[in-house]
Parts: sequence; structure tokens; C-alpha cells
Amino acid sequence: MKKRHRLSLYGIAVTCAMTAAYVAYQWLRPTDVVIVNAIGEPYEHVRLRSRSTLPPYDGEGGYLDLYVKRPAIFRFNDPRYGFVTPPAKLLFIGAVNQDSIDSVTLSPQVKALPLDASMRILIDLENQFRRGGWRPIAVSDNPPIEDTPATRAAIKRCDDPTTYWQAAEALQISLNIRCFPRDGHPDDDRYLMTLQLSTPFVYED
Repeated sequence: MKKRHRLSLYGIAVTCAMTAAYVAYQWLRPTDVVIVNAIGEPYEHVRLRSRSTLPPYDGEGGYLDLYVKRPAIFRFNDPRYGFVTPPAKLLFIGAVNQDSIDSVTLSPQVKALPLDASMRILIDLENQFRRGGWRPIAVSDNPPIEDTPATRAAIKRCDDPTTYWQAAEALQISLNIRCFPRDGHPDDDRYLMTLQLSTPFVYED
């Protein structure tokens, strides 16, 4: 009986040690990152350069949506127009076969966030765009999003404000924020942002 008891304690100790090791690994594991140097580059270059769960090209033709399986920072590595986002749980790359990526779409967050946290991320991204030489376009209907009482009221009304930014006549970003109502939590609003990087699809005023 004592021997069986000692074996039981040994099993518990081993399980605890394995659990602790796994937690430590998750804590120390480098954050995933998806690195894109240019829209139009081969998908495999992006996948091999990145430290992420982007899947390998599966050999099937046509248009591909290639998703990460766990959160990853997105880094656009253009020497002038580059920017970095917080970790994104939803991030996918659109590619024509494996030859050319034509878009990156992500929500730069790992869950729906309160408005204060969402606005901090959104304003930081817009400031990165400005510092990198991106310029807002289509501003008569879609001006840059500012953290003002009027903007917050529009977001809470679920107006989904959207802003567009362009660089070098060859790159464009759309960035929006929308409400994310949660059933059973009417007083605990949450919000989601979506950023898309691609070639131009919206034109000047």
C-alpha cells in the first residue's frame, strides 16, 4: 500500500513538473511575428522569413487565404513605410498562387477590447503611418480617426469609422473600428479593429 502511495505521489510530482515546464516554455517562447517586405513578393519568402504558424503553400492554384493559427505581431518591413502592430489573433495573407501576395488583413488584437484600449492601438497605428510618410486619402468622407467625444459617440453607435492611407502611389491601408456587442453583457461594450494592407483600391477625392 505504501509503495502504491509513493508511486501516486511520484506521478503527481511528474505531472506538476511537466505542467510547470510547459508554462515556462509558453512564457519564454519568442512572440510569433509575420514579416512582409513588400506587397507582391512570393508567399514562401514571407513564410520562411517569419516566425509564425503560416501554413506552407499546398500546391493548389487559384487565390489563397493563408491564416496564422496563433497570435502574431505583423511587421511591414519597408525601409520607409514600415510599421508594426500588436499581436493579432486574426491575421491572413491573400496570395495569387504562391507567386505573389497581394494583401495582408488582420485585427491587431487578440480579443475584442474596451474602447479606451482600442483607441490607444488605433491612434498609435495612425501615428506610425504619419511618421512613415503615409498620407490620408478620401478624407472628405473618411478622415483620419481621432480620439474625440464625437468619434467615440460614432463608434458606440456602430457607425464603423474607416480611414484610408496611401504611400508611394503603390500601397494602401484601410483601418476601421467597429462595435462588437456581446449577448448578455449590454453594459460591457467591446470593439474590433481591422487593418488591410494592399495595392490601391480607393482613390483620391
